[in-house]
Amino acid sequence: MKYRHVVLIVVLILLVDQVLKFWIKTHMTIAEQFPVISNWFYIHFIENEGMAYGLTFGGEFGKIALTLFRLIAVVLGFIYMKKLVKEQYHKGLLVCGALILAGAAGNLIDSMFYGLIFSDSSRYEIAQFMPPGGGYGTFLHGNVVDMLYFPLFDGTLPKWVPIWGGEHFIFFRPVFNVADAAISVGVITILLFQRRFLTKKTEAVDAPIETNSIVDDTRHVM
Repeated sequence: MKYRHVVLIVVLILLVDQVLKFWIKTHMTIAEQFPVISNWFYIHFIENEGMAYGLTFGGEFGKIALTLFRLIAVVLGFIYMKKLVKEQYHKGLLVCGALILAGAAGNLIDSMFYGLIFSDSSRYEIAQFMPPGGGYGTFLHGNVVDMLYFPLFDGTLPKWVPIWGGEHFIFFRPVFNVADAAISVGVITILLFQRRFLTKKTEAVDAPIETNSIVDDTRHVM
């Protein structure tokens, strides 16, 4: 797998992520939703100031720190991916790395630029792209757009369930975006297949060569 293939994966995921976010931001109000697959998959528009799946981190200072951390991580990530490609690591690791990079870059774009290019979204008003009076925030202060909502179970738990029995329960409650999904898929897949992925292609090729060399030396002695 070549480095340009990694870049292509990142670009494609970024394109899907940003096109969907742009459409949501310019066509929906906050908390508006519509079903994609009835009862378990919705497009539900929310924004968050922090990390993936609506998590937050440390207020105003935390927002800047998180955005700068994402920027540094993305730059270093591309450098490290180039090194992994050069050393011929498993294709699965490179694809997963590209997914994680694309996800980090997708949310980074929101944080860096959305405050500058969009007016504020509310429950009553759809945001405007490049508003005459300027955006709702400054550089590094944009909100991340989330929209994918999968309430696979939405109901009351049986009373025999410990602690939460008899209470209303939703699974899966978090609302997320394509970038969050790319990061999650990349990380989980690496954890599941780490033994296979964390092996260089050159190491796998070298092993049988050494065995053949020993056999040839034995025959020569005989």
